[in-house]
Amino acid sequence: MKAIITSAICSSLLLMSGCTTQADSSNNAPLVTQKTALASGIEKANLDTSVRPQDNFYRYVNGNWLKSHEIPGDKTAIGSFYDLRDQADDDVKAIIEELAAEDNLAKGSDEQKVADIFRSYMNTEKRNNLGVKPIQPVFDAINNINDKSELATFFGKYQAVGVGSPLAFYISVDAKDSSSYATHIWQSGLGLPDKDYYFNETERFIALRAGYIAHIENMFKLAGLANGKEAAETIMSLETKLAKFHWTQVQSRDSEKRYNKFAVNKLNELTDAFDWSAYLAAQGVASQKDIIINQPDFVAGFGGIFAETSLEDWKTYLNFHSLSNFASYLSTDIDNENFDFYSKQLSGRQEQRPQWKRGVSVVNSNLGEVIGKVYVTRHFTPQAKARMSELVENLRTSYGNSIDDLEWMSADTKKAAHVKLAAFTPKIGYPDRWEDYSGLSIDADDLVGNILRSSRLSHDKEVSKLGGPIQKWEWGMTPQTVNAYYNPTVNEIVFPAAILQAPFFNMKADSAVNYGGIGAVIGHEMGHGFDDQGSKYDAEGNLRNWWTEQDLAEFANRTKALVEQYDAYHVFDDLAVNGKLTLGENIGDLSGVTIAYRAYKASLNGKEAPIIDGLTGDQRFFMGYAQIWRAKIVEKSARNRVATDPHSPAEFRALGSLSNINEFYEAFDVKEGDAMYIAPEKRVKIW
Repeated sequence: MKAIITSAICSSLLLMSGCTTQADSSNNAPLVTQKTALASGIEKANLDTSVRPQDNFYRYVNGNWLKSHEIPGDKTAIGSFYDLRDQADDDVKAIIEELAAEDNLAKGSDEQKVADIFRSYMNTEKRNNLGVKPIQPVFDAINNINDKSELATFFGKYQAVGVGSPLAFYISVDAKDSSSYATHIWQSGLGLPDKDYYFNETERFIALRAGYIAHIENMFKLAGLANGKEAAETIMSLETKLAKFHWTQVQSRDSEKRYNKFAVNKLNELTDAFDWSAYLAAQGVASQKDIIINQPDFVAGFGGIFAETSLEDWKTYLNFHSLSNFASYLSTDIDNENFDFYSKQLSGRQEQRPQWKRGVSVVNSNLGEVIGKVYVTRHFTPQAKARMSELVENLRTSYGNSIDDLEWMSADTKKAAHVKLAAFTPKIGYPDRWEDYSGLSIDADDLVGNILRSSRLSHDKEVSKLGGPIQKWEWGMTPQTVNAYYNPTVNEIVFPAAILQAPFFNMKADSAVNYGGIGAVIGHEMGHGFDDQGSKYDAEGNLRNWWTEQDLAEFANRTKALVEQYDAYHVFDDLAVNGKLTLGENIGDLSGVTIAYRAYKASLNGKEAPIIDGLTGDQRFFMGYAQIWRAKIVEKSARNRVATDPHSPAEFRALGSLSNINEFYEAFDVKEGDAMYIAPEKRVKIW
């Protein structure tokens, strides 16, 4: 749920997931032109010189790596980001194991909590002995539901501890009053990734639906729940009805269409079949006067389904989703069955990740900033933070200069864009104020209890924000996360410590490759403030138009051209990139590399860049950009991502952006007839 909601309000460099790594101590050096001879930073062994850079620059830069590396069975993807994540798992594991080696940690201390939640996850023998007993109280609560009003109460009460339902409740900044928090509801309730999985009649989707039904039946059997075959048919039927009313991924990207504020006493206008008072009281927000419904069509449709579905069928649905939500914390047979469908059949992962890596994920998910505090003391210095701050301001200056030079934008809109750019709040490395976990009790012998208490504490902290000031010190990622993001309602760009290492930030290399790497990442996040959705928010973070009508129309024309460009890219013969779904990230990529190039050229202070390894500065810059997207992914996972991920596949993140940049054509002599060639008048220039 947290990942779903975060992706709804933030735009990130990657798919929102827990990625961690270690920052190199060499980051202490400034990102400026060095007097001493430096390496190019280009991984020459990865080059495939049988591919012309003019035809496929991504494969030219990364082709030998793509040919020589195989995806291991416990992964669905490998590449630059994933290598860093693997290293991060090792680094975080080292921190955890140091704590877990201590026998007399003070009860209630952060150290005890980290050690014991890890121990509780790693104790397979105990988990196997317990079976489903840890979630028996949830099953009992479901069994004791007597009517639809109590069912609404269950939805509200148990979502707070991790049990999914069709209505996903959360707290976030009010997009039209960025000084206040608001309650929100997002569509939910499906066991498959997206609505299309329920209706697409191609062979792959038919097989996945059959696999899902078999999975539900197997889970009921393993949990000792009766009538698994009938239950599976009931659940599939109910979810298919819900899926019919789900908005598409593209529809749900639209910030304006999602903003639908209802007075709580008017929610019955959406559906009077659901006891809203009982539901909101169970969430702890009984006194809230209004709520934002992201997909009102779904909520209206849900109301009809809620009314027509029997109480017993809802109980069957909830039994499965409760079991599914906690499967990875239960016995090995249940955990493996959950893995077999969701990871193996759906995503193509052939083997479970090592248990310790999954244990690291549990610690990061529930006590991430405790680990983060230790992580930054070891792997991120104040000097590195200062250097990154300088680079962010360099990119901000270049972005401002680029706005001034736009021929298609009027002076009035430029002025407003400058105001927004100046108001960006950069967050670099780690929070200035750390998360407080003092209210969380962790027991080495109670894994599921630990997860339940952690979820409840997180929910209660969110609810406590209502009526208070915006907590701008909060971070949506831990310092050990290899990622970055932009959050429009607080107008902030955030760069966790862990992304500041090669190939993004390589201080052993000449500055060209660093501007092509971390510079493009910074520019990407700034670009989200001005993408097709971020541009709808003003400098204060409010959903408010600050464009002239003519400029907005011209912006729409340019983004339409980018949609058409990416629609033409094929991941497989039968599957193309969704240009509308990926538009925001594609704007971020194009803006990022464009502004980073401008910043790189400014850093040379009018001097020519040195030739290193036979490469000009411009060539190294663009190669540095292409190599950060180095990745290989199994087909099943790739197909899932095309359907649900707002990021284009890695190859097209490189090709799509560079095909629009005139300086790239000059650096690699791209001419008409080359595969990457786009006629000058058709190249997209937005920022």
